[in-house]
Amino acid sequence: MKELIQKLCEIPGPSGHENAIREAIQKEVAPFADSMEVDALGNLIVHKGARGKDGLRIMLSAHMDELGIIVTHVDKKGFVRFTTIGGVYVRYLAGSRVLFLNGVKGTINHEPAEEPSKIPSMEEFFIDVGATSPADCPVKVGDLAVFDRPFMDLGSRFMSKALDDRVSCAVLIETLRQVKQSPNELLFVFSVQEEVGVRGAITAAYSIDPDLGIAVDVTGTGDTPGNQKMEVALGGGAAIKIRDQGMLCDPKVIRWMRAAAEKAGIKHQMEILRGGTTDAYQIQVNRAGVPTGAISIPCRYIHSPSEMADIHDLENSVKLLVTLISGPVHLK
Repeated sequence: MKELIQKLCEIPGPSGHENAIREAIQKEVAPFADSMEVDALGNLIVHKGARGKDGLRIMLSAHMDELGIIVTHVDKKGFVRFTTIGGVYVRYLAGSRVLFLNGVKGTINHEPAEEPSKIPSMEEFFIDVGATSPADCPVKVGDLAVFDRPFMDLGSRFMSKALDDRVSCAVLIETLRQVKQSPNELLFVFSVQEEVGVRGAITAAYSIDPDLGIAVDVTGTGDTPGNQKMEVALGGGAAIKIRDQGMLCDPKVIRWMRAAAEKAGIKHQMEILRGGTTDAYQIQVNRAGVPTGAISIPCRYIHSPSEMADIHDLENSVKLLVTLISGPVHLK
C-alpha cells in the first residue's frame, strides 16, 4: 500500500478543500464500488453490497482532510501572516515549508525572540514567499496552504505529512478491494472537515442512518523516549479503541472486534487515547444512537509535518476490517 499512501499524502487537501483528494480516491475505488455519491458537505460515500437477512447497514469512515493554514494579512514588505485550520502545533512551525493550493511555496519563521528558549506565540509567526510587497506577493487573504514534506520510505516504516488520516483512507480502499462478499450493506465514507470539528461524519451518519459504525483513524503511541503514558506501539498491530476524549466505544463492539482478531490470529493491541477523537464520536451519537467502535493506526508525531507509521499495522488493520465485515455481525 505504500505507493497508494504516498500518492494520497502528496495531494493537498486541507479541511473544507478536499476536492483533489476526493477525486483521487474516487478513481481508486471506482472498480470495486457498486455506486458512489458526494453529499452536500463533500463526503464521498461508496456503496458495496446489499443487506441480507442477517445483515446490517455498516458505515466505515476515514477522513480525507489534513491540517492547513490560511492567510489573514500580507504586510507592506510582503510577509504573510496566517492562522490555522485544525490543530496545528506551534512547536512544529519554525522552519517548516508550506505549499499553497495555487502552487506557491514558502517557509515559516517568526519574529526575533527576547528569550530564545521561549516558544513564540502563533501571532509572531509569518510566511516568507520571497515577496517584497503586497503588490508582488503571489498569495492573498483567504489563500490556503498545507505543510510541504515529501514521503520518505524507511523500510517497514515510513514518514510523511498528512498520514493523519490518509493512511486510514488507504486502509478503507484496500478493505474495499479485498471484501469479496458480505451479508451486510457496506458504506465506505471518506469524510471531510474532521480536523475542524468532526463535521463530515455528522452529515454522513445522518443520511446513512447505519446499524453499526466503525471509524478508522490514527492514534498516538507510547513507544518514544520518555513517553510511557500509552500502551500503543508502532508495529504492535491494529489498535482497537476503548475510549478517547470524545467517546467511550460500545463494549459489545470492542468484544466483537477483539474476539475476531484473536480467532483470526491478527496482531492487535488495545487503545486508550487521552486527547483527541475521531469520526466514531459523531457516528455514535447520530439520531437515536449507533453501536460504534474504531480501529486506530499507531502513528508517531501526529499533527507534525513528519508523521510516522508502520506498514504492518496497516496490513493488520485491513485484515481485521475484512474479517469483521465479511460475515454476520453478532454483538453480545
